[in-house]
Amino acid sequence: MVLFRLDASIRQEGSVSREVADTVQASWLDSHPGDTVLRRDLGAAPLPATAWATAVSAAYVDAALRTPEQAAAVELATELADELTSADAAIIAVPLYNFGIAAHVKAWIDLLITDARLASSAPQTYAGKPVVLVIARGGGYGAGTPREGWDHATSYLQRIFGDVWGMDVHLVEAELTLADVVPAMEALRPLAAQPRAHAHDTAKAVATLLAAQVRRNAA
Repeated sequence: MVLFRLDASIRQEGSVSREVADTVQASWLDSHPGDTVLRRDLGAAPLPATAWATAVSAAYVDAALRTPEQAAAVELATELADELTSADAAIIAVPLYNFGIAAHVKAWIDLLITDARLASSAPQTYAGKPVVLVIARGGGYGAGTPREGWDHATSYLQRIFGDVWGMDVHLVEAELTLADVVPAMEALRPLAAQPRAHAHDTAKAVATLLAAQVRRNAA
């Protein structure tokens, strides 16, 4: 089987989203030893910023008449869609940046939607595909906090994966992830350990559950 993993943190070291995604991946492989993990790291290798607009314009041109740039953009969109649709399950690890998703994550999603298989008007061919959505938030955004309602990433991602594509989305969240590195958040460090530990516990449980579910469905 194939597990697709997307990372989006611009940090290679110290990234909590990567750390929790590692836990999901490890727990999955404990249940599915030998599975292939197909990875794309948007933080290390962002997609071209112009690719989405170019792919959209290519849709209105006969394939034989497309410019080299249009052909390359469509080829990239196809490659991205192949990665997600061919996998049996996916890990999507996305930090909250400036109260939303990073531009390179939006570029990835926009390009996926240009592919006919994942267009917003397409039949939900991949309905039920398990997706573990790992969200890391540097501050606190829960009920009663000063930034309640400022997280504009999580609901958007749930809408795309769950409502547009019909996938089976499981949310794993960590908050206060910047407490250890931001001096102004020093007082919150004791509180930060709890949601981080809870995220790892949830990651293990969700990965184990989904691995067993996928195994049963494949039997």
